[in-house]
Amino acid sequence: MHLSSIHHVALICSDYPRSKRFYTQVLGLRVLAEVYREARGSYKLDLALPDGSQLELFSFPDPPPRPSYPEACGLRHLAFAVADIDACVAELKAQAIAVEDVRIDEYTGRRYTFFADPDGLPIEFYERE
Repeated sequence: MHLSSIHHVALICSDYPRSKRFYTQVLGLRVLAEVYREARGSYKLDLALPDGSQLELFSFPDPPPRPSYPEACGLRHLAFAVADIDACVAELKAQAIAVEDVRIDEYTGRRYTFFADPDGLPIEFYERE
């Protein structure tokens, strides 16, 4: 078996228009496709990431809340590589998004920080070389 890359990560959001705005306008992801699936009462939005992978947003009627604290099994966070973490943090703060202090990974020496999407999913910005 040879896995070549991650094709997509799928997220279920509680407020589809709010999450769509966050991922397209705040994070700047490009829309590839958007469909409304009548039988499921659900939108599906495919968003392009710069490396060719995708993020899929779904809306479902009354999804249960995501357990976060204490951390539960399953997806812990999304991490995006960025070239300039200080510029990214400034952009988020300019849009009134709370961002944790930038820290240094004790194993790699790289700078990183966390913030949350509209549903509280932790997102990490990790500064690449």
